[in-house]
Amino acid sequence: MGARIVPAILITLLVVLHAQLWFGRGSVPKVASLATELDLQRQKNAQAQQANDRLAAEVQDLKEGLEMVEEKARLELGMVKPNEIYVQIAK
Repeated sequence: MGARIVPAILITLLVVLHAQLWFGRGSVPKVASLATELDLQRQKNAQAQQANDRLAAEVQDLKEGLEMVEEKARLELGMVKPNEIYVQIAK
């Protein structure tokens, strides 16, 4: 009688562990599903990063463009900002 209890307990534990492997919180299908979701999120993050990089480049271009316009206006048109004193040196 006692010799049958130990294998029965071991088989029961094996069945419980196997059930956890396939149907529990960290089951194989759940892990596979989460891995797929993670890949999709990484792709979305990469796309968002590219969009952010493009926008940052556009902002930088606009800033540099405005600086170039201001420099040209200063040199060719003698533009002066408020509280500045314009001094022209003849060559």
